Amino acid sequence: MKYVIMFTSIPEQDAQVPAEVRGANYAEIYRWFQDNAAAISDSGAELQPITTATTVAYGEDGPVVADGPFSEAKEVIGGFSVIDVADLDAAIALVRTWPSLALPGTAVEIRPMVTDYSQFEQ
Repeated sequence: MKYVIMFTSIPEQDAQVPAEVRGANYAEIYRWFQDNAAAISDSGAELQPITTATTVAYGEDGPVVADGPFSEAKEVIGGFSVIDVADLDAAIALVRTWPSLALPGTAVEIRPMVTDYSQFEQ
C-alpha cells in the first residue's frame, strides 16, 4: 500500500538546533533513505523554508493568492516521500526510524494515497 509521509517540524525549534547536530542529522537522513530504498517508491523532496511559500485559496470572488502558508498550525511541512509497504503497521514501523524524530518539535504524518480512481468514473 502506498503512503505519503510528510516530515514536519516547528521552525522556532529547528532554529535552536546547533549546526553540528543539524549536520549529523542530515547524514543520518541520507543513510535512512539508502537503508530504506526498497520501501521508498518516490523519494519526494525537501521543501524550501516556509518564508518562500505562496498559497492560493478559495475566495468568494475567485482564488486569492497570499504570501506564506494559509494554515494556522505551528508545524510546517518540510518535505515528503512516498513509501510502498504492506500496511499501516509497516508504515509506522518505518517512520519510527526517521532520524529527525530525535529532535524536539519533529513529527511525521502518514497518509494513505488514493490509488484506485475507478470509484470516480461515470
